[in-house]
Amino acid sequence: MSECPSKKQNLAFCTCTYEPCERKGRCCECIQYHWPRKQLPGCMFPPEVERMYDRSLKRFLQCHQT
Repeated sequence: MSECPSKKQNLAFCTCTYEPCERKGRCCECIQYHWPRKQLPGCMFPPEVERMYDRSLKRFLQCHQT
């Protein structure tokens, strides 16, 4: 992994609560990790859902249905 020049700025709005995450603050790497697994990064979910660590597209759609 390379160091992200925007990491400090990204960490200011990163809502991921998964502490051992090595991609925290590296949004590009986070998306590349989650997308092949049919997931989205934790920052795309409401806080109460993010803490459940269900990053699935299905859960995302459930959260954002109108």
